[in-house]
Parts: sequence; structure tokens; C-alpha cells
Amino acid sequence: MPARRVKIEVTADDGNKLSVIFEGKINRNKLLQVLDFVELLGGMPEVAEEKALLSLSKFDKLHNIVNSKFPIGWFTSQEIMISYEDTFNEPIGLSTVSTYLSRLARRGFLIRSGSFVERRYKLRRVTQQEKSPINP
Repeated sequence: MPARRVKIEVTADDGNKLSVIFEGKINRNKLLQVLDFVELLGGMPEVAEEKALLSLSKFDKLHNIVNSKFPIGWFTSQEIMISYEDTFNEPIGLSTVSTYLSRLARRGFLIRSGSFVERRYKLRRVTQQEKSPINP
């Protein structure tokens, strides 16, 4: 995946302005860490968070939809497409959604089940051992 650039600007109620620029390989966890940092420094209005999400690639937006709206249970590419279009108010093709979900499954983020026609996906739960950088 090519390097990305995300710029987040927040003006607090007291007039202080905070700008954060993140460049490089951006994944959901890194972006959430940056947003948590911004929130700790002075809060972050929902508008700024939405602007940050809108500047992401379609793949990153779709990954965000899966994590935020489908954390448990099985879902289809059709459900993701509808949720994506409702959330970002922009069209995305069903074949694009299917391709991105397949990539997420290959990378180990999703579990895939069913035949081609009845394909379903589920967010893969990461165990505590997998989260730990050092396994005993």
C-alpha cells in the first residue's frame, strides 16, 4: 500500500489551534492513536473526525466501517456496501467491496465463509497472546 498523508486540524473552544500531520503507512490503529492523542490535548469535535475519515482511501474507509459497525457477527459484502454509502455518502461498487473484503481476509483481519454466492465475513478476534509483542 503506498504511503498516505492525513492532516487533522482542530480549533478548541478557547481558540487554541492544533494541527497534526501523519505521513507514511497509515492503518486504522495508527490513525486511532493519533485521534486519541488529539482528543487528549483538547478534545476533538466530531466534524474534525469526519474530515479525517473522509481523507482516507476507499480501502481504509471500508476497513473502518467493518471495525466500527460490524465488530461481532457475520456480514455480507452487500451489507458493507450499504453501510459505506450511508456513512460516507459516496457510491462504491459491490465488486470493489468484495475485492477489499477478500484482501482483508487474506491479511488475517477477517474470517471468510461460504461459497462464492453465499460469501460471509466476520471480524477475526485477536487473542491476548497475539497482541503481546513478546510471547513467553
